[in-house]
Amino acid sequence: MSPTRETPRILADLDDLVARRGAGQVGALWRLAEPGRQLDANLVRLAPGDEVGEHVEGDLDVLLMVVGGGGELGVGHPGGGTEREPLSAGTVVWLPRQSRRSLCAGPDGLVYLTTHRRRPALGIKRLDGTALAVSAAEAGGDAPCLLDRVCPACDRVSAEATARYCARCGSRLPTPGR
Repeated sequence: MSPTRETPRILADLDDLVARRGAGQVGALWRLAEPGRQLDANLVRLAPGDEVGEHVEGDLDVLLMVVGGGGELGVGHPGGGTEREPLSAGTVVWLPRQSRRSLCAGPDGLVYLTTHRRRPALGIKRLDGTALAVSAAEAGGDAPCLLDRVCPACDRVSAEATARYCARCGSRLPTPGR
């Protein structure tokens, strides 16, 4: 009998994935891609000293587990300032929606798994909740080009102009001008 969407199964061996991918490979090493899923998950590697800049995830709680290496979690406070928390293999962190946070890899890099509810597809709706299709001309013209901020792996647009990695999946963002 072949597995179905409802059949539990092993998807990945994280230790094996990290070992097979050389230390020079950074960004998303693996992602959950099962059709019909309700969750998203990503295994991400940051090179030594690399950062996921401070950002706010407005819609989703995220669970982060450090798989290898270490670093720091930056916890932004509403009144300003950032507290640094150490991260090491085995550390599990809850990142509540609306929280300001950042990650910085230590001297051995940082490998972590994130899991969160899957995002619904984006769309424009009227105030009464019905769908609305609008052309660029009707919406006031073309938006500024943000292609260097669009993650090639998960299509998230980074709010930070200077971000080098996607805050959602950890993939390297395109280099401006390329």
